[in-house]
Amino acid sequence: MLRFRPLWKFTALMLPLFLGCLALGMWQLERLHWKLALIAQVQRNLHAPPISVDAALALGADKAQYHRVRLTGRFDHAKEVYAFATGEGGRLGYHIITPFTLNDGRVLLVDRGYVPERLRASSRRAAGNVTGEQRVTGVWRIPDLPGLFTPAPNLAKRVWYARDVNGIARADHVKLAAPVIVDANGTPNPGGWPKGGLTVVTFHNDHLQYAITWFGLAAVVLGGWLAYHISRGRLSWSGRT
Repeated sequence: MLRFRPLWKFTALMLPLFLGCLALGMWQLERLHWKLALIAQVQRNLHAPPISVDAALALGADKAQYHRVRLTGRFDHAKEVYAFATGEGGRLGYHIITPFTLNDGRVLLVDRGYVPERLRASSRRAAGNVTGEQRVTGVWRIPDLPGLFTPAPNLAKRVWYARDVNGIARADHVKLAAPVIVDANGTPNPGGWPKGGLTVVTFHNDHLQYAITWFGLAAVVLGGWLAYHISRGRLSWSGRT
C-alpha cells in the first residue's frame, strides 16, 4: 500500500519550478514548429519563379521575405553606401548598397554584392558602376535591426555596420517603396565587382534540444521532490493491502 504524507512547504517551493520547466519546454516545442514552418516557407519562396515588386508588396513583408523579385530601373551610384562585412577566409570588405530607381519612380535599396576593402571606393571598380536601364533579379530581404552593440555608422565615409534600411534612407533623404533590401543575384558585373549572389540562408534551430533540456530539468525537479519525501519517510510502499 502506498503511504504518502506530502510536505506542503517543500511542495510549494518545488511545484512552481516543476511547472515552470514544463512550460518552457512546451514553449520551445511551439518555437520548433514555428521555425520549421518558417524554413519551409523560405525554401518555397527561394525556389519559386521571380515576382514583380508589386506582387511582393501585395504579399506583405513577412510572406515576401526571401522571394526572388525582378527590378527594372537605374542605379544611383552617387548614393551608394558600404555595409561592413567579411568575405572568404575572414577577409574584411563591404557590401555595396545602392538606391535603385524603378521605371515608375519608386526607389528600393539593392545590395549589389561584396567587394574587398581595397575596392571600397567606387573609382577603383568603375567598370562595375553600370549606367542606363538595368534589369536586376534578387532576393527580397528584411534585414535584422542594428543590435545594442552595433557601432554607429561613419557617415563621412558612408560606412555602416548593419544594413539599417531606414537609417540609410534617412541619411541620404531617400524615400523607399518598402523598408527592404534586394540582394542581387550572382549575375557577374562588368569588371567582376561587386560580387552578388551572396544571400545567406541559415537558421539556427536548437529548439528541440532546448525543449529536451527543460523537460529533463522538470524530471530532475520531480525526482528530487520524490526522493526528499522518501528520505523523510513521507513516501513509502508496503506490500500489505
